[in-house]
Amino acid sequence: MPILVALDYASVFIFAITGALVASRAQLDVVGFVFVAALTATGGGTLRDVLLNRDMVFWIADPTYIAVAGIAAIIVFFTAHRLESRYAGIVWFDALALAVAVPAGVGVARAMGMDWPIVLIMGIATGCFGGLMRDVVCNEVPLVLKQGELYVTCALAGAGAAVTCQAFGLNGAAPLLVCAMTTFALRAGSITLGWRLPVYKGFPPRQ
Repeated sequence: MPILVALDYASVFIFAITGALVASRAQLDVVGFVFVAALTATGGGTLRDVLLNRDMVFWIADPTYIAVAGIAAIIVFFTAHRLESRYAGIVWFDALALAVAVPAGVGVARAMGMDWPIVLIMGIATGCFGGLMRDVVCNEVPLVLKQGELYVTCALAGAGAAVTCQAFGLNGAAPLLVCAMTTFALRAGSITLGWRLPVYKGFPPRQ
């Protein structure tokens, strides 16, 4: 369980940074920074805990998570102007947060004894929904839905790698590490090398 707590804290902190960077692009005040950062940081984990019917949502059980998100937001409020490209910062911090949040969701589902399809879904939900909420609230094009980019695919592949490791007898932190590495490698490849999935192209109707 300590590793799951560490993953949740890391996910909250890094996703909060991305939320605050998006808030800086929207030129919000400091309260807006904290709100967007907290929403981004806790959104995916909240959905996970509600769906899994955990005893308490993680940040209600331990409000320190909200404090961590708030601290990250205030740091970004005073330092965002130093970044050469805030959008590039958002993209890369988001990739790192995804690589932490997916194994956090996978780990919680595994610890609760869920079957592998639920483990996959919880990994995806934990990794993707906080960023989706952030972008929708701030009127940004959601990274999770950028045309052709690997995003949900990265979360699915990372969670799938963890499930596969467990099927082959690996337990403990090893499947979570493989999950994080797979998720980040695919997302980084999409950002830097242009890895894409085919997108739907409509055809004109037949006469």
